[in-house]
Amino acid sequence: MSAALPVRDPIRVSWERSHASQVDVDRPAPKYFDRIDRETTLMRAARPVIDALSSELTNEPVCIILTDAKGVVLDRRGGDPSLLRRLDSVDLAPGFRYAESEVGTNGIGTALEVGGPILIHGPEHYNDKLRMFSCAGAPITHPVTGGLLGVLDITTQARNSNSILLSFAKLAARRIHERVVEEANALDHALLSDYYAACRHSGGPVLALGDEVFMMNAYAQARFDAVDQAALIDRTRDARGGTKPLVILTDLPSGTTARLAYRPTFLGDTLAGGVIQIKEQRPPARSQQPARAPLVPGTTGSSAVWQHVTQEMLDACRRSEWLIADGEPGAGKLSLLRAVRRHVSPDRRLAVLDPAVTGDDLPAEARAELESGSDLIIRRANLLTGEVLYGLTDVLQSVRDGAIAGDAWVALTLPADRSEIADQLLAFFPRTVEVPPLRHHLEDIPALVRSLLAKAGVSGLTFSTTTMNQLMRLPWAGNITHLRAALTAVAKRRRSGVVELADLPPECRATTRRQLTPIEALERDAIVDALSMYDGDKQAAAAALGMSRATIYRKIRDYGIVT
Repeated sequence: MSAALPVRDPIRVSWERSHASQVDVDRPAPKYFDRIDRETTLMRAARPVIDALSSELTNEPVCIILTDAKGVVLDRRGGDPSLLRRLDSVDLAPGFRYAESEVGTNGIGTALEVGGPILIHGPEHYNDKLRMFSCAGAPITHPVTGGLLGVLDITTQARNSNSILLSFAKLAARRIHERVVEEANALDHALLSDYYAACRHSGGPVLALGDEVFMMNAYAQARFDAVDQAALIDRTRDARGGTKPLVILTDLPSGTTARLAYRPTFLGDTLAGGVIQIKEQRPPARSQQPARAPLVPGTTGSSAVWQHVTQEMLDACRRSEWLIADGEPGAGKLSLLRAVRRHVSPDRRLAVLDPAVTGDDLPAEARAELESGSDLIIRRANLLTGEVLYGLTDVLQSVRDGAIAGDAWVALTLPADRSEIADQLLAFFPRTVEVPPLRHHLEDIPALVRSLLAKAGVSGLTFSTTTMNQLMRLPWAGNITHLRAALTAVAKRRRSGVVELADLPPECRATTRRQLTPIEALERDAIVDALSMYDGDKQAAAAALGMSRATIYRKIRDYGIVT
């Protein structure tokens, strides 16, 4: 980089970020992503704008480039053959990511970093190969959230550089933004129309949810108290974004069992959101508190949801009713089955078999366990196929016929999506109990934390109120297993005293509810670690990471990082 030439401050800072990111100064090396979603809000809004502009620029030495919020090129239009060949030579093409951290100073990545429009003249590029171009990038933001959707970039050869490029890019970005507004208004109108129709026809509680919209009618607000409302809102996350009708049964803290019937709303082929009608399956008794399940050693949880599922299993076990426990991985299906069965039948041996471990020997092992007088749990029954499935079916039929162990109790565990399971196997199990994910009984987390630490032999740790509240705000995608892993990470760093926010793993200091990509998760963790290192000083953390202050503030908000 030539130090003799005067450099604008934004460019100098961008070079410093590029240097800190160890960008190759000789050749750009953008990463390639082979999957591009063509039906995003940004793509739908940008397509007609880019169509119109590119039709006017055919064979002109100017190229229109659209990227997403990560700098991945989504579309490239216009440009004469010579310019397109040059762009291909540096991989400035659909699928490649032109983030500043990968290719250095450029109109796309630098616009994303500074959070505003910028023109990069040829010599201002950090990478030598990019100095043959001049490019102007203008960010496109969401009209409701203000979040970045992407960048509209205008690129030409350096000898054609002109300040009009930036005006052109800003004008195109503004047109796309306006179309995003129009679509958002149209989608919201479609959702609102379905919501009002449902309110008129149902006469009961109704919810509506879109990307940026959540509505609850007056009947729902009057019928459910604040705690039940919070549980309902949390349960709707399982329906959000769904394109097919869905029915969800959920137990609310009050003891009511609610039936949530979700129906999606479309505007043409575009999902606008969905409307949920709620019916109460079993209203709570008004004169007394809901009955509580007895304390079962080996289980932890006093919430109404957890008490209800425990009671269901107790009832089935006391009747020696064979059952299926389904639920998300890590929700505690096997632990709950074991604890409840041992509580009901403490003198009987309980065997657990897993198709992934026993393989073809599972039917023979199941028969041997049952003949020896054991009860039986088969984990991950969705993995049973072929001869193993037929062999197990024969064993279970022998139990039913009284040929072997006629008094045996058998249970299966299945994942929450109830993966394919043969009808002939399902016929043996008249009862299915859904074990709720941890996010549906977050009030049990304090007790779970104490229990999991005790089981791990950690006795000297307590959690501050702020830290515990943070744990109770997290989605816990891996459920109780996920919580156990987080506590193990805490215990590796601290074995006594009070656990504060800074002691939690990075993922536990962010509250984003969407599923992060591996790259996003690494970025989130790096930001959390930098903030911890500099005692929450965002400017110092941004400098250490090679980010602008605007970028780190945006990412803190996007990832829900607690500072």
